[in-house]
Amino acid sequence: MIYEFLTCEIENKVALITINRPPVNPLNSQVFHELGHIVSNLEENKNVRVIVMTGYGTKAFVAGADVKEMASKDLVGINLMNKKSRAIFSLIENVSKPVIAAINGVALGGGFELALACDLRIASEHAKFSFPETGLGIIPGGGGTQRLQRIVGQGIAKELIYFGGMIDAKRALELHLVNRVVPQEELIDEALKWATKLTEKPAVALAMAKSSINHGGYVDLESGLTIEMANFATAFASEDAKEGISAFTEKRKPVFVGK
Repeated sequence: MIYEFLTCEIENKVALITINRPPVNPLNSQVFHELGHIVSNLEENKNVRVIVMTGYGTKAFVAGADVKEMASKDLVGINLMNKKSRAIFSLIENVSKPVIAAINGVALGGGFELALACDLRIASEHAKFSFPETGLGIIPGGGGTQRLQRIVGQGIAKELIYFGGMIDAKRALELHLVNRVVPQEELIDEALKWATKLTEKPAVALAMAKSSINHGGYVDLESGLTIEMANFATAFASEDAKEGISAFTEKRKPVFVGK
């Protein structure tokens, strides 16, 4: 598939996806279609262990959904667009490989939701975050009301969504919305360093850890423990688990093969 609004570079088992729709990289139906296609392909690509996602330029990671496209839709059309965005964000959230958001500028509305769907978030010092939807008479519709509160709690989530105010990278770090804040010029390098470190980890163990956290976090404790137990067994049965345990007992560095 030829992508109109995405680029993807693969090197050293890391895929770097850039949303390229300047000047502010808004999400429209085509971008969602392309994201779904590329992430699904990367899931099946055995030469890719980690995905990094960023926006083109320094102004915006993603400045929300394409409001002009939204305004052209009737209720049926907007429901279909909303259904598509929900499916793509869930796909990104649950792809078996770690996904790192390198947030290079503003992350507004759907862009904020895209970042929340990623596993790890590294922001530039100039990054800013907001859910401005209530100012348009709507609410976040791509998972923002749900994923945000699971990270920051209901009180902060309601504050950010009700008022629609902008927060900077420093505040985002304080709220644990991002894992790290770095200078703009170091952002992609730092994200790729994290990604490279993850490529050295056993892929099955990472996938099972991700599954346990993602799915176990939304259920009661006993159900979560059951999910963890099943994923532990899957990881334990992998070739990399045997290699890791053997390397530990033999006091050598493990050589993981991703199986």
